[in-house]
Amino acid sequence: MEKGYVHVYTGNGKGKTTASLGLSIRAYLAGKKVFFGQFVKGMEYSELNIEKYLKGFKIHQFGRDCFIYKAPTEEDIRVAREGLKIFEEVLKGGEYDLVVLDELNIALYYKLFTVEEAVKIIKERAPHVEVVITGRNAPKEILELADLVTEMKEVKHYYNNGVMARKGIEF
Repeated sequence: MEKGYVHVYTGNGKGKTTASLGLSIRAYLAGKKVFFGQFVKGMEYSELNIEKYLKGFKIHQFGRDCFIYKAPTEEDIRVAREGLKIFEEVLKGGEYDLVVLDELNIALYYKLFTVEEAVKIIKERAPHVEVVITGRNAPKEILELADLVTEMKEVKHYYNNGVMARKGIEF
């Protein structure tokens, strides 16, 4: 790829991370190198096993336990900022063809770092690097930066009927 584009998957519907994982696997199977980083997330999601099966597919979490029902701690902020620094290096370095900033929008919503910081590192990436940004509440600056925006809209969800997250489907 000569020019990398910026994708945003946002909205209240299910499937933002799932869509970015699907695109990542497609890119990997086409011979691309993939770096998939997750802000805010710290629990054992099934996708963390992907490195066992796909060599050259790097996945890393920049989160701890789930704080979205309370305020983030200083440690949550520190871990997220550490992740942002790693993303900056990965995006500028150009080693990876596809870089996923999973839940970047949530990190921005909780002000773990500024929108300006995030936009700057994305704009300063190596020109061929394709970027995917996920998470609800995408700020207007991220939407303006994007070349492609998909909004996941919840129409119906079994969670509302008491079905909790299931391993291999939601995590």
